[in-house]
Amino acid sequence: MATSTGKRVGLSREKVLRTALELAERDGVEKLSMRRLGTALGVEAMTLYHYVPNKAALLDGLVELVVRDVRPDFTGPPAEWPSRLREFAVRFRAELLRRPGVIPLVATRPAGSAGALRAVESAAALLVAAGLDPVAALRVVNSVSTLVVGHCLAEAATTPGHGEETEPELDLADFPVLAAAVAGGLGTAQDHQARFDLALDALLAGLVAAVG
Repeated sequence: MATSTGKRVGLSREKVLRTALELAERDGVEKLSMRRLGTALGVEAMTLYHYVPNKAALLDGLVELVVRDVRPDFTGPPAEWPSRLREFAVRFRAELLRRPGVIPLVATRPAGSAGALRAVESAAALLVAAGLDPVAALRVVNSVSTLVVGHCLAEAATTPGHGEETEPELDLADFPVLAAAVAGGLGTAQDHQARFDLALDALLAGLVAAVG
């Protein structure tokens, strides 16, 4: 039976968000509601508002958890910002692919909670210490984050339309270059990794050249 007092069931903001993240991963973010979350936690939905004031704050909290679990490290000499951002990108991709059900949420909802913004702030601060102005620093951080999220959307195939019935199979003989690429491993896990590395290294090299 659901209870109405959060203190009696040992709730905390962290527990509420972790449970919401589990539900979102299992059922999809679109099915997440305060009522479903309350049922999963054994409390009335109204109890949850002691920990998250509304649905928007709940979704912001999910993005925060994903970013926090990446455990970004932006310490070290400012001149090492490219390697710090690369490490962040690799960890961010791994975390998103571990939770494909929430990738669309991360892709469409900017960091809005204090917890998520701390990671953005620390990354931008490292770049500012390296000589960039704040606007340029955030453009660099956003460029890397956008690359990671976009790549993961394609790799995990979690956007609307994936998995639905498609056109009949094509005759690859009509597409010899594509056929050779498929035979060479196009679309495999190794290929996704190679594509990500190629794009990330090219982006970072371009950013270094652009901002110095």
